[in-house]
Amino acid sequence: MVAASGLAPPRLAVPCPRAAGRGCGGHHRVGFLRSAPVALAGPAAAQLRCCASTVDDGVVSAAAAPKPRLPRVVGMGSKLIGCGSATPSLSVSNDDLSKIVETSDEWIAARTGIRNRRVLSGNETLRELSVQAAKKALEMAQVNADDVDLVLLCTSTPDDLFGGAAQVLAEVGCANAFGFDITAACSGFIIGLITATRFIKGGGIRNILVIGADALSQFVDWTDRGTCILFGDAAGAVLVQACSADEDGLLGFCVQSDGNGQKHLNCVSSHVESILSKTNGVPSFPPKKATFSNIEMNGKEVFRFAVRCVPQSIEKALEEAGLPASSIDWLLLHQANQRIIDAAASRLDIPSDKVISNLANYGNTSAASIPLALDEAVRAGKVKAGDVIAASGFGAGLTWGSAIVKWC
Repeated sequence: MVAASGLAPPRLAVPCPRAAGRGCGGHHRVGFLRSAPVALAGPAAAQLRCCASTVDDGVVSAAAAPKPRLPRVVGMGSKLIGCGSATPSLSVSNDDLSKIVETSDEWIAARTGIRNRRVLSGNETLRELSVQAAKKALEMAQVNADDVDLVLLCTSTPDDLFGGAAQVLAEVGCANAFGFDITAACSGFIIGLITATRFIKGGGIRNILVIGADALSQFVDWTDRGTCILFGDAAGAVLVQACSADEDGLLGFCVQSDGNGQKHLNCVSSHVESILSKTNGVPSFPPKKATFSNIEMNGKEVFRFAVRCVPQSIEKALEEAGLPASSIDWLLLHQANQRIIDAAASRLDIPSDKVISNLANYGNTSAASIPLALDEAVRAGKVKAGDVIAASGFGAGLTWGSAIVKWC
């Protein structure tokens, strides 16, 4: 909070909250308590801009401005306490695709491990899937929507070009939350998860919804059998909550990117001529109307990238966590191709019974794939409290990242 003088008031040191039923390990841990908002007087108190959920012509009253429920304490740890997911109603099988393009169930399954995928149809929207997944995560976490402070919508295919997080949080009922989109394609959820933990540690945020959602079916060339067989639509969410530092569930992470690989996997913008004929003599005006082309992918190069970089990324995250690969209870990779998943597991010497995979039923759901698979595993009783999960996302950009997390 910045005072009228332009100087930020000092932060006060306070002990960190104790975990329920236990102390702080015999140490006096010190966090930082942000001071209360500075009271305004005079004309400034009557008109505050962009500071409340109820806006009238860009000006709101001071009484309408949201007030912090509790002081913000930085330096906290993070834990995952709830998850949820949602998928479209329409299921498209490999046999269905064989009626559209020259392919077969055997050909697709042998090369990818995919047999079915869910696709948005009718009046279904990605926003609706995101809302459903978020509500399920809140229900499992037993956290009220009003107690959510931040919503991160990890997507490359929002219903609105300007982003969808604000609409999602409004429909979920997160009246006190701020939200924004994160675009990193198939790496989006991992990057969103790590971002959430940094907001908790450095910003004193308490409850964060991280939603991974994508509808890549809208950007697929359904006559191209090299790409149309891969992608499906879905949404998945987790609730990340602040905890004491000694309970931190993010044990280690690694994120990387290489723009030189963009040529191997992309969905670039394209342009069409303007319908206007009169330009008043201004050359090259108006600009051409922008749209997006279909997904283009060099499958062989993407495969090589993934089987090389994903294990390395997990190893770096494990090194930061100070853990050996043998400590991993579950390997959870972005669900892109079963051969990639198997190759990474083999490199890390992780047995197949410790690998989470639902690729066969949903295909590549981009940013939704990791939280969708996690939600199914948790609800099936496979992932239990205290389990260590090595999760890794990778894809367009090129971007990739890994996180070693403990399920609460």
